[in-house]
Amino acid sequence: MTERFYLYDDTEQTKTRFISFMGENQRFDLAITSTTKHYGKHLVLDMLSHRFAIIGQDDLEEPGYLEHIYKLSEEDAAELRSFLSEII
Repeated sequence: MTERFYLYDDTEQTKTRFISFMGENQRFDLAITSTTKHYGKHLVLDMLSHRFAIIGQDDLEEPGYLEHIYKLSEEDAAELRSFLSEII
């Protein structure tokens, strides 16, 4: 058996916020995890679409980012961006 090469193997305490809200056209069920990894960004999981991203304020300002990652229309992405801007 070959020896496994780990890039890292860390364990840390995290804080996860579970939140659900209705947008104009769809429901969002999110798990938002805060950690010391990822340079202060948050791990944002959309539990309905099974998609996730590591998101910081700079990502929210990137045109088309949320639309691409979460496969959202511009309108739905704008609602998600507005919500995430309040908490990130």
